[in-house]
Amino acid sequence: MSTAAIPGAPLPVRTPGSRARGRHRRPERPEIPAGSPALVLAVPATAGPESHSVVEELLSIVRSEQSGIQTAVGYLPGEAAGGTGGDDHTVAELLATAAEAGLPAPVLVPLVPGPHGFLTELHALAAEYGAPVTDVLGPHPLLAEAVHVRLSEAGLARADRARLFAIATAADGVVLTTVGGEDAAAAAGITGVLLAARLAVPVVPAALDVPGSVAAAVNHLKETGSQRPALAPLVIGPEADSELLATAAEETGCPSAAPLGAYPTVGQLIAATYLAALPAPSPEELARAEAEAEAAEAAGGAHAGHSGHGGHGAHAAAEEPSGR
Repeated sequence: MSTAAIPGAPLPVRTPGSRARGRHRRPERPEIPAGSPALVLAVPATAGPESHSVVEELLSIVRSEQSGIQTAVGYLPGEAAGGTGGDDHTVAELLATAAEAGLPAPVLVPLVPGPHGFLTELHALAAEYGAPVTDVLGPHPLLAEAVHVRLSEAGLARADRARLFAIATAADGVVLTTVGGEDAAAAAGITGVLLAARLAVPVVPAALDVPGSVAAAVNHLKETGSQRPALAPLVIGPEADSELLATAAEETGCPSAAPLGAYPTVGQLIAATYLAALPAPSPEELARAEAEAEAAEAAGGAHAGHSGHGGHGAHAAAEEPSGR
């Protein structure tokens, strides 16, 4: 049963995944045992159309990565979230609902690639309910991959490093822009090194919310020989004001790639970050999961052998009424 079947329920219920059968089957992943806490994607923005489209697609990727996972979205307080009869809820509302229902405190996964001002408030709120807060999503090689793809989509980089053909509009230097102040820019430097290795061009991090930071980074690239610098947002979307991105591109005169948005690797990082926050399964749980998988495979094999034995049995099965 999905959350949609329970009107007004902010926290979803578990939807068990199907188990594959056959010699190459993989036992159901034991990382999410029954009774595990839900994953709450903590969005550093109020609910709105722009944030909705990104977070819903990301959660769809998370569910495809890990079947049976419980997910919900928590926004910052605002007119659109909670108190309006809608389906949007704040992080505080989700934590309170879980506590009132006697459920384990959800695992809060901040939807940011690095340091951000809202993390202080999020940790303080989580401490009131004893809820764990995971690390931010970056730095990580998967984020560098996502930035690379966004640059290639904008015609600012080759999509495939193995191909040596040139692109006339390709950037020969990249400013990796983020939000969260100087701390965020410093943390983005690690992802910048990974991106530079992928692109074979210099990459300099800068903070969109620090006046002059992006312009200084662009000037640095030009002084060191770059003639076609470009901006590459290390921004998922909801955590940054879209005007900051537009203003940076306008003031520097540099083309810019799009934010990461719901790029698949971002969803993969969310799922992996949540799994890392769960307790490791015990040897007994691993053995039980393997035994259940073996039993399910044996039962499936026996059923297939029985139904396929003899022409009369197969013919009878084919003619058996479907309404039985």
